[in-house]
Amino acid sequence: MQYPSHLIEDAVNAFARFPGIGRKTALRLTLHVLRQDAALAELLGNAVIKLKQQARFCQKCGNIADAHLCNICANPARDQTLVCIVEDLRDVIAIENTGQFHGTYHILNGLISPLDGIGPDQLNIESLVERATTGQISEMILALAANMEGDTTAFYIGKRLAGLPIRISSISRGIAVGGELEYADEITLGRSIVNRIPFGQQGVGHI
Repeated sequence: MQYPSHLIEDAVNAFARFPGIGRKTALRLTLHVLRQDAALAELLGNAVIKLKQQARFCQKCGNIADAHLCNICANPARDQTLVCIVEDLRDVIAIENTGQFHGTYHILNGLISPLDGIGPDQLNIESLVERATTGQISEMILALAANMEGDTTAFYIGKRLAGLPIRISSISRGIAVGGELEYADEITLGRSIVNRIPFGQQGVGHI
């Protein structure tokens, strides 16, 4: 694709680095910014810079936080004995939107995927095991995608937590096999959380 200006080309290349953004979409975004007041570009640029410079991670669950604990972990109204294990922040947002879960979370920052070179050591699993051994957790819910990577991760975590006096459960089969939490409708996802089952009851690969 030929561009009339290196400025346009540089902006398109920058937008195209985002996941799910192709070059045509990147061009539309570039032209939109170009047509707007300079204040929009400044707002966008400052927001991204501020995000990178000031964003912190919750010391307990790994969520994005403004302090050493995120708003969920710091909320005394949340059930601190109940932990929902998710892949990333998008899943936290999806579950929170259901209004059906009142515990806390633990963000893995990915799933085990040998084909992509992602192993357990690259995920936020050790801190999860540490939380499990504190004696302050009564139940951990595996809310991971119903695909090969999600099943592999759930199986590994289940093995790591085996023998601890903690109930290990998983979301029910309301989420279709191969589906990801962020794309599930709120009613289905909410029912899957409420109607969770003991992990392994439906067999490996069926969480």
